[in-house]
Amino acid sequence: MLLHLHLVRHGQTYYNRYNRLQGWSNSPLTASGLADADKAGAKLEGFDFAAAYCSDTTRAEQSAARILDINEQAGHRRPELIADMHFREQFYGYFEGQDMNVAWWAAGAPHGAKTYNEIVEKYGLKETRDFLKEADPFHDAESDDEYWKRVEGGFALIASNPTLKDGDDVLQISHGNTLLSLMHRFAGPGYDLSERPANGSVTSLDFDTSKPIGSAVTVVSYNQ
Repeated sequence: MLLHLHLVRHGQTYYNRYNRLQGWSNSPLTASGLADADKAGAKLEGFDFAAAYCSDTTRAEQSAARILDINEQAGHRRPELIADMHFREQFYGYFEGQDMNVAWWAAGAPHGAKTYNEIVEKYGLKETRDFLKEADPFHDAESDDEYWKRVEGGFALIASNPTLKDGDDVLQISHGNTLLSLMHRFAGPGYDLSERPANGSVTSLDFDTSKPIGSAVTVVSYNQ
């Protein structure tokens, strides 16, 4: 079964505005963030979504509700919104709510990399997670293995939905670092991954539920 996933980065939150990490922590949408969700809804109003998923965070649920409102007003059937922890952003542990620059310096400086981008350039995306877990005095931050095990559980949840059929469009509200992680793992060359996807942007993936997860995802478009 081939599903067309439309992943929207949630609208801007106060933590986004303040440049703070917000993995599993909650921060509501700003006025600009509500507008981000509405813009995404307008981009997607032509799709007839067979299912809708989001993380169980305020920012994702608020964004999803506004997008589905617009979709319904355009004449489409409104699917039940499924909010689940498997769709959450990366968990930053001790560094939740911390200024991004401070957190990534703590993670990377012991390894000679002072920023998130420097860690990625020198060591790869995997090490941004493993270095942060190492720097976390409680070691609660997700390692790369822990992160992907949870994210892959989200794909499994979608694949197991008995109401979906081949060719269906599925809405998923996602998060900045998760979208970047998916792109690093599944995208081919030609994409600029030096910046995070914009709030309210749409990234489209094809998901072949008959294949192992490592070869099941194809990137159609990014950060639109």
